Amino acid sequence: MRHLHTQVHPSLAKLDQQTIIQRKATRAIALRGEQILLMYTERYHDYSLPGGGLDEGEDVIAGLVRELQEETGAQNVRDIAPFGVYEEFRPWYKNEANVMHMHSYCYVCLVDETLGRPNLEEYEINNGMTAVWVNIHEAIKHNENTIAKSAKKGLSIERETFLLHLIAKELL
Repeated sequence: MRHLHTQVHPSLAKLDQQTIIQRKATRAIALRGEQILLMYTERYHDYSLPGGGLDEGEDVIAGLVRELQEETGAQNVRDIAPFGVYEEFRPWYKNEANVMHMHSYCYVCLVDETLGRPNLEEYEINNGMTAVWVNIHEAIKHNENTIAKSAKKGLSIERETFLLHLIAKELL
């Protein structure tokens, strides 16, 4: 799978002196014209691709389908194709590590337009996460506004906005 980008959080210096934990995640790219299936998170005031961490030993495609169904209620996930890997180093505050090195495996897929009932985790509910079909250009503009003006922004918004720009450029 092609490498899309490597991001190092600006607060991190000298990665060779950090305690790093590895994490693998998936991100789903489901498009219908210029409409894209995203997660809106009220807490961070941003849009992100549905997806999340892989369980130990879990197949990447199986994890993608599981995360997509859990977060959005997506039905009939099909025609899954690789898009690329986004690599990042960001602050981490648990498991005796202070940096997380994450690889996000991004895949394009099709899903039915009508979504079923999601099965969100408690922290996702508490963060106000909801699945929405939204115009990709509106989502990019919204995230860029959040980056520029909001104190609420989370750690993943730069990744998500980079990916949305790339998706719009290459897939529309």
